[in-house]
Amino acid sequence: MPHIHSPIWLDQEQVLKLLPDIDLLSVMRETFDALGNGKAIQPPQALTAFSGNRGDFITYSGVLEAEGVFGAKLSPYIVGNDGAKVTAATLLMDMHTGMPLFLCDSLVLTTERTAATTALAVDLLASQTAENLAIVGAGPVALAHLRQVMPLRNWKTIRLFSPSIESRKDQLLSTLGPLASRLELISDRKAIVPGADVIMLCTSSGKPVIDCDAISKGTLVTSISTNVAGAHEVAPSFLPNSNVYCDARTTTPAIAGEMRLAGELGWSTDDIRGDLADLVCGRAQAADPSKPSFFRSMGLGIEDISVALAVYRRFQTGSNT
Repeated sequence: MPHIHSPIWLDQEQVLKLLPDIDLLSVMRETFDALGNGKAIQPPQALTAFSGNRGDFITYSGVLEAEGVFGAKLSPYIVGNDGAKVTAATLLMDMHTGMPLFLCDSLVLTTERTAATTALAVDLLASQTAENLAIVGAGPVALAHLRQVMPLRNWKTIRLFSPSIESRKDQLLSTLGPLASRLELISDRKAIVPGADVIMLCTSSGKPVIDCDAISKGTLVTSISTNVAGAHEVAPSFLPNSNVYCDARTTTPAIAGEMRLAGELGWSTDDIRGDLADLVCGRAQAADPSKPSFFRSMGLGIEDISVALAVYRRFQTGSNT
């Protein structure tokens, strides 16, 4: 039996130091190009429950054949006497030797790859003349989304809404630094939708967070929501009247809450116009300009593996200089 060398382990602090040197949008673009051209494999995520209602963990696996790497992110939800604990770690393994290469904390990577995936969708689906951006949510995921989409269009207005926006105003402005001067903080939910060309929903809500009836034709809405069964940030009735896209049509429709609920309203997954692989490879059906567009992501193993691989390579480069 071959000797198993211990993989390199990076904690959250070490990962954070390397991320600024990585173009995550390009990493995601290359990842979905590989998927669309048969050079990557994306199995469905797997949920494994612990006995006695003690929690569960989700396995996000994938294969990047062109890179010679496979692996998985394990994302546990552990219930204890002092509340629930959420962690995540990604393991990369060599396809040629079967040996482990790299193991890293993935909480920050998950936030950043989620934002980069949404940014890729915005770049591919939003009008080139889009200039009014709206974001629902004010946590780390929302702020990561803001950072990732800032270079994509010439944004003239950027509105950020959260029910707790007033109490967090000083903290947000401090965190955002120079970006703060570009931002309008909104405390009225009804004010976030009108006039927006792109609306990014960045919450963990299990129910709609915006009035879909107020969304104009041509507007792009993106949603991440959560893995909780039935969770949805838009009303299921929004889908039949929209151009619908997703990160992966083979996996997302089975777990995205609004898609499953929309099926009860007569909407079909056959109505999905394309996923990110289709979009990157130019195979997706074009949006009907008389309708708004909706992009739904659930998070994919190949996203986790690609970002972890980029961090691993950046670490190797830094170690050799």
